[in-house]
Formats: sequence, structure tokens, C-alpha cells
Amino acid sequence: MRPERARFDGEGLRHVGVPYDSDESFLDLTVPRVRAALDEDRRVLVITGAARLALLADALGDDAGHVDTRVSTAWYGHPYRTLAAYHDYTRGRRTLVIAEPSWEGLSRREITELIRYESVVNAALSAASAVMLCMYDLREVPPAALDYHEVNHPLLLGVDGEATSTRFIPPHQLVLNDDHAPLPEPGPGAVTIRFTGRELRWLRQSVGEYARAAGMDRNLITSLVISVSEIAANSIEHGAGYGTITMWENNGELICEIADPGGSLDDPLPGYIPPEPESPRGYGLWISRQLCDLVELRTEGGLLRVRLHLSMQS
Repeated sequence: MRPERARFDGEGLRHVGVPYDSDESFLDLTVPRVRAALDEDRRVLVITGAARLALLADALGDDAGHVDTRVSTAWYGHPYRTLAAYHDYTRGRRTLVIAEPSWEGLSRREITELIRYESVVNAALSAASAVMLCMYDLREVPPAALDYHEVNHPLLLGVDGEATSTRFIPPHQLVLNDDHAPLPEPGPGAVTIRFTGRELRWLRQSVGEYARAAGMDRNLITSLVISVSEIAANSIEHGAGYGTITMWENNGELICEIADPGGSLDDPLPGYIPPEPESPRGYGLWISRQLCDLVELRTEGGLLRVRLHLSMQS
């Protein structure tokens, strides 16, 4: 940051979708905004591909030394860890973020979760004093992701400046793909265990033993056991006081489903928003979303089902 500028005293997130179609237009849209942000004493973070980072550095000249940069393939490896990283980066600071995921080679599920993450940003960072420009290279972005950029961003930036997106939908109203469809039945060989509050330690041991027998990487077993324990503890404290866990393998993943017959979903964005440090609740699903590859939730006939997916290997 450039020194001796006034500190921020009040503003909210400006979340802006920015489609572009050439390296020249990328620079035209970003370089003046980076320089303006530095003049305002904003901390600036740019996440994109290495080649585009090099182009931006050349265009900025000496100002490039005041800009934080990350390569998108590393920064966007896990959408909800990315969300946590943004939360930490923007906390208590005036910031400009220029962000562009790498879409190459992503599965349909991964694209869906990136689209969902872009929506959740509006709620998770709503109080941040940040401008976030989300870049969409029209030559590379998958059609599904491009279609949702006007849905997930309250503002759109083009050559004529910013405009309000008429298609914007608040994150708690967003529905993607099969969000409300019943979850598939557990796979062949699934094992189901019943648990109560007295059996949490035994439950953790059972999950760890199952994962080891299945060949899961040892470091990942810890993440799985913590996630299952957090969700089961929620069931005991806030649900029926008991439940079941069903475990099975599918396509290189270990899947654990915790079913709570007394559970409910009061939070419209469960586990997506980091809890406040002083809050006694809200950590279970947040931790599970950070540790697992995918967390799915359904309520059916008074039964809350939380399905955790975690790859068997790092």
C-alpha cells in the first residue's frame, strides 16, 4: 500500500462481475482500478493465471510491487477454504480484489460449487470494506458459469462502467441443479451405526477404523473424523439427541451421512458463513465445509441428513 492515506470508516462489499474477451480488455478494465485503489490506500489482491499476472505486472510498472498476487489454480483449490481466505484477507482493511478462477479441467460438481461460492460471497463478505471484481474470460469460461455471473453479482462492469444486474438473486434464494432433489441411496456395502451422546468417542473410533480399512490417506482420516464428530455432536445437542451414521465408498471418495431425526435447517446458508469468534454455535457445518470436499444437506419428513464427501487420497 502507498503510505499516508486515510483509513476506512464505513462501506460494504461491492461485488462486481466483469466479462472480457482479450488480454487488452483485461488490462483496460483492471489497471486503472488497481492504481485508483492504491491511491485510496486499499490493499490490493489479484488472483488469476500466471501469464495474466505477468501482463498486469508489466502494465503496472513500479506499482506492481504494491500488489499481492496469487495463482488461481492454488487459490481456488477448494471454494469454501477460498471463502475463509477472503474473509481473513479483507477483515478490518479496505481492499480491492481482482479474482479469476481457473475453469480448465473442472468437473460438473466442481463448477457448480464455484458458482455457489460466488453467490455466497455476497453474504459472507457483506460487511467487508472491499471491492471485488470477478473476471470472466469469455474465451474460457464454461457456459454454465457464464450464465450465472449476472445472477451472482449485484453489479456488472463493462466498457461503459458499472451497471446494476437485473438478474441478481440473493444467495439464500439461489437454487442450483439438484439442490432440492432427494439424495441418492447409499452405495453397495454401506455400513450404518447408531449413536447417542454417550457414544461419541466410540463413533469417532469407528469412523477412523472404517476409513483406515478403506485405504484412506492417514492425514485425511483426521479431517473426516473431526467433521463427523462435529455434525454428530450437533445432532446430540440441538437435535434428537441421537442419530445414525452411514459410511460407504464411491469413485475414490469416502462418504459419511449423519441422519438426525430431530434436526432442522433454520439457517438459509448453513455452514457457509464463518461464525463470529464469540458465537457458541455455528462451527460444526463451517468446519465440515472447510475439511470436506463436499457437504450436502436435506430435510425429508423431519429427518435431517448431512452427507460428507472426502477424497480417499490427497
